[in-house]
Amino acid sequence: MSICRSLLHFNPPPLQRINTATLIFPHRSRKLRKFTALSLPTPLSSVSSSSSMGTPPEGYRRNVGICLISPSKKIFAASRLDIPDTWQMPQGGIDESEDPKSAVIRELREETGVTSADIVAEAPYWLTYDFPPDVREKLNRQWGSDWKGQAQKWFLLKFTGKDEEVNLLGDGTEKPEFGQWSWMSPQELVDHAVDFKKPVYSEVLKVFSSYLQ
Repeated sequence: MSICRSLLHFNPPPLQRINTATLIFPHRSRKLRKFTALSLPTPLSSVSSSSSMGTPPEGYRRNVGICLISPSKKIFAASRLDIPDTWQMPQGGIDESEDPKSAVIRELREETGVTSADIVAEAPYWLTYDFPPDVREKLNRQWGSDWKGQAQKWFLLKFTGKDEEVNLLGDGTEKPEFGQWSWMSPQELVDHAVDFKKPVYSEVLKVFSSYLQ
């Protein structure tokens, strides 16, 4: 899936802090692991949970979600380069035979450059959402797969570094996905998320609510 190579013009909400990445791509080819939304569906996608802690539902692509919180209990969010005016928490695919906790650390580093973070909590079940029909069709062609959607294992991490550590160019192993970042309240995060992720985000914030108060 292609990723926009120029920073989209966007007037961010009046949040605590905004950093803008300078998109200078390292001169090497890379294989992208992450799902990038291809278009915005009109209705909200469905979200469901699986009671199995170790096994995601069959037919869904395994993925980790990262709820990174600051000492003031704000949540890290970044704006997508490919979908204007939408923000999200970091996430990414789990490699084959990779432990989800290892995937969380890797994805956080690849997407944000952050290494100063401790895993505090793990969602007790997988959260799933279905791909909208047009997205699923495009992914089937590109990946040669037939995933229904994504099954996400969510983790809450506490940021222990300084804001200057955040680098949206990541660690140089992947193409940048984000243009700006901010610390957001739970409600700000849901309000600024793309529509088909809002149900998942609401559930994630409910699961981790005791850590956000």
